[in-house]
Amino acid sequence: MRYVAALVAVLGSLLIPAAATAESASAVVLMYHRFGETDYPSTNIRIEQFEAHLAELASGAYHVVALPEVTAALTSGRTLAERSVAVTVDDAYLSVYSQAWPRFQAAGMPFTLFVPSDAVDQGQANYMSWAQIREMAAAGVTIGHHSAAHGHMATWSRARVKADIERANRRFREELGFVPKIFAHPYGEASRTSLTVVAEAGFEAAFGQHSGVAQANLKSTYLPRFALNEAYGGLSRLKLVASALPLPVSEITPADPLLGDNPPAFGFTLTRTLEGLSRLRCFPSHEGQPAHLEILGGRRVEVRPGKPFPPGRGRINCTLPGQGGRWHWFGMQFYAPQR
Repeated sequence: MRYVAALVAVLGSLLIPAAATAESASAVVLMYHRFGETDYPSTNIRIEQFEAHLAELASGAYHVVALPEVTAALTSGRTLAERSVAVTVDDAYLSVYSQAWPRFQAAGMPFTLFVPSDAVDQGQANYMSWAQIREMAAAGVTIGHHSAAHGHMATWSRARVKADIERANRRFREELGFVPKIFAHPYGEASRTSLTVVAEAGFEAAFGQHSGVAQANLKSTYLPRFALNEAYGGLSRLKLVASALPLPVSEITPADPLLGDNPPAFGFTLTRTLEGLSRLRCFPSHEGQPAHLEILGGRRVEVRPGKPFPPGRGRINCTLPGQGGRWHWFGMQFYAPQR
């Protein structure tokens, strides 16, 4: 069966131009949290940074689309325009309503707001109200599902993940009249168990917080986004990530983002041959240098970090120079439990 699949892939590559494979069914998805809240630099973007981002995205160099258009294309394999970009905002902080939304409206730019229902229900400081969220939804903002408790789902049982999502579903129906169709994993954390529950809940797609280009080759329940904040929100970085190309991958290991073996035996298979593959580099977030990397048979890439991830979130980012100063980019986030 493996040989049949390989033959089909080869024949397909003869019929479909390389540029019309992963690159044409892909998009960059950006992620923000707070706007002008300088007391929280790790999740905040300064207003002058954000305004520069909007001006760049509106410059004509990109095709900014609503997130549902991206997810529909990825799940169907439909082509997206070159340099397609979608914008997302997590957590429904009040600064989204007061600072970001008026600027999005002035730019005529669509975005998706991922809402954690418990924080809104509890009227937590600096969060939006349901009335404000309804106002945004009525004006065309896409509302996404960000769980109820916004907890560390990677370590939760199946029953607990399911109960949390169902509790949020009830509140969304009561307050908005619908349940959002796109999910964002709190903190970007996930496990095989939580990913299964999210899939069974019927979401069209779900996003993490690991860097990379969303592409049809990837699991639709754990798609990447590029995070932007004060430290990583300069205009040069925005241009870099908004222009990123997918690294066309499949057969990603380990399959479970919740690490059993640490460091993980991380690997993936390229779905087509790329030029200059010797320049591929993979960077673990807890090490100051690229990990040891081997390329087997021209397409299989095996990456070995030099030391275990510390407890909590950890990432590996793989990049390869592409044409026109653009970079192929693929990343994964893992969760290392306490031992």
